[in-house]
Amino acid sequence: QVQLVESGGGLVQAGGSLRLSCAASGNIFGMTVMGWYRQVPGKQRELVADVHIGGDTTYADFARGRSTISMDVARNTISLQMNNLKPEDTGVYYCRLTRQYAPYRTWGQGTQVTVSS
Repeated sequence: QVQLVESGGGLVQAGGSLRLSCAASGNIFGMTVMGWYRQVPGKQRELVADVHIGGDTTYADFARGRSTISMDVARNTISLQMNNLKPEDTGVYYCRLTRQYAPYRTWGQGTQVTVSS
């Protein structure tokens, strides 16, 4: 079983920054990708950014240029630095881990990000 512990959400003013972290533990053998997703009010869950074990990264258009994702392989941890946050970034942010073996995908419980105008 895989466990994901998320931290770093909170309340920030527009234009501010937050850093989200996600630590993975348990049976993470075969991990290939870790990433952050979000669910904002009225929308389906969507990718913010992810990072492959080899270092390749992917960003959603809304996140590119404002966010940086990184992985500490030794600690099985990823971090997402988000800058210039906007009220429309308000939502619940979820960490996800993908493996080559079952369970293929594990989600964290989510952390609330609220950006005030």
